[in-house]
Amino acid sequence: MASTNQTPLQPQADISPAAGEAPPTSTMTESTTSAPNQNPTTSSPPLGNLVRLVPLSLSEIPAHPSIPDSTTGQKPPLAKFIIAVLNEAVSFSDHSVPSKFTSSGTKSSQPSTSKVEILKHTIPSSELAKIPWNSSSSTNSDTDTGTETVAIPRPASSPSGVEENWFVRSSAHENKKAAGTAVWEEFDEGLRVDHNEKEAAYTPELFDANKVLDWDGETAGMELEGRFSGVQMRIYEMCHKLPFPLTTRTFPVLVVSALTGKREAIVVHMPLDISSLPAAFYSNGRNMKEGDSEIKRKKAVLGVYTSIERIRVVPEKTDGKEEVQWSMAVASDASGALPMWAQKIGLPGAIAKDVGLFLKWIDGKR
Repeated sequence: MASTNQTPLQPQADISPAAGEAPPTSTMTESTTSAPNQNPTTSSPPLGNLVRLVPLSLSEIPAHPSIPDSTTGQKPPLAKFIIAVLNEAVSFSDHSVPSKFTSSGTKSSQPSTSKVEILKHTIPSSELAKIPWNSSSSTNSDTDTGTETVAIPRPASSPSGVEENWFVRSSAHENKKAAGTAVWEEFDEGLRVDHNEKEAAYTPELFDANKVLDWDGETAGMELEGRFSGVQMRIYEMCHKLPFPLTTRTFPVLVVSALTGKREAIVVHMPLDISSLPAAFYSNGRNMKEGDSEIKRKKAVLGVYTSIERIRVVPEKTDGKEEVQWSMAVASDASGALPMWAQKIGLPGAIAKDVGLFLKWIDGKR
């Protein structure tokens, strides 16, 4: 964990696999050599300060009736904050990933009829140190889209020696309602709308997706910058069970999702320190007395992850048929005693597995 000026999430000592959208359960078992997904002539836009592994604090997110007044201070307006998050995430997914990430092979993810490509990239501490963490006048310009993301000031900083290890899974699926694939409407409804509850429905290792609070009343019908709609912003505690003798993991996250155009959407997870929030359940230990099952009463071991999930319909390159492109970029730290190099071994297999789990769930709902 990077140390910050805010109250950090405290790692617990045990052996744990890496964490992302789901804790890894296996390493890559199928590896093929493919050309790097890289375009050295394309410049990457500046990094933002929100979609990072450094947890947000309650004082750095928009106001909410359930957040104590003592954390208000200079809290960002809701619309401005959501725009900043979405612009930063779109820029990273659509421009940084193609220009900087390299392919490390493909995996099968049954019952998906499409292969899943794995890409990776490490953002060094020297690059993270250039992020305008505190300057409210700083902007991140995206010359390709013509948009500017106004940086939301944060008291956090990235100390020397800390880096972010990012992995991406990417797959292209025929836009068709059939076994092993799905149509756009199924992807959108299953991944963007109420994302975390849906994830709990198709992920066996996820034993709770506890919604702490939401801004549904404020975001209902919200349209921003003429391109963002269907907006949701919520706080969850995502709880994963691990094989004995490993300890369960809880990931407190702020989740922002939206349509970003016609038949394209994005879902963004950012780590959030909610240990002082009365409405929290696992992060403040309330679960140990009030949990309704043995696993929910276990002491929470807190990990962190940030992720950007992107779905959009595009023409297939060879015959013009429509495909749904689905990608997920994630950086994580499961805490515990397992070194980061060991966590990185397990993460590719875990994120690839999610594709098959989702499509199997979709097929079962038809």
